[in-house]
Amino acid sequence: MATYKRDFEFNDNIMEVISKNIKKYRKIAGITQEQLALDIERSYDFTRRLEFKKGEIGCSIDTLYRISIVLNTSIEKFFEDIESPTSKEKSKQKED
Repeated sequence: MATYKRDFEFNDNIMEVISKNIKKYRKIAGITQEQLALDIERSYDFTRRLEFKKGEIGCSIDTLYRISIVLNTSIEKFFEDIESPTSKEKSKQKED
């Protein structure tokens, strides 16, 4: 079976997107970074840096799962990048 390189568009800033969305949904939930840290059993410093560093530090899938449970937000919401154009919009821009 032959294999070949397929083209995918990966977001190079996905950790920044996740970081911004954690902050966004935490604020919507009305809880502090300290409370989130307690609820997900991580240090306050970790949760603070996770939001403040905007993607410079990452988190495990387990931590992201815990955050999604605490914030009552589906995990895929953390991957949504509302600031960048969607693939459809990118394709349309290329055509213009």
